[in-house]
Amino acid sequence: MIANQFFEQLSELDLRLSIPSEQTSNSASLSNEALFQIPLLAMTILVISKGNSKPLLSELGQLVGECLERTVAGFKGSSQNIGWSGNLRIRTIKALTFLEVTNQIKVDKITKKITTTDFGKKVYENAIEGDGPLATAMKTIEQSYQYIRDENRIGREVN
Repeated sequence: MIANQFFEQLSELDLRLSIPSEQTSNSASLSNEALFQIPLLAMTILVISKGNSKPLLSELGQLVGECLERTVAGFKGSSQNIGWSGNLRIRTIKALTFLEVTNQIKVDKITKKITTTDFGKKVYENAIEGDGPLATAMKTIEQSYQYIRDENRIGREVN
């Protein structure tokens, strides 16, 4: 079927879409599902777990939250402290489970430290190639995580 035939048949059917003229304030706002996207959380976990300093499983939700607060413009300077968000923590565990099932990370059963596998490192390396939005975001998250680690180390040295 060519395009002209398609449009002719469509006009013969006389179909109409009903589009509401007003949007409610709820339909225009972001839902919690849109706020914490599992692919973004999964990439953040890969960033956090690929370096020499391996995060503990119990610290993961807080670290992901801190990285996002420092990286995502909407969270910078926010008083919400999303690292304590229950929804973020649940979705972080879903992202972690996805990464484990796809063999991109491993969680040591004894130490509870998270490590990126060779395959996970390849996925990350492919994501940061070039200068697109994903590469820029991942590099920024990596830098944020480095700052968090440095601040924690300095805090331990001072105390």
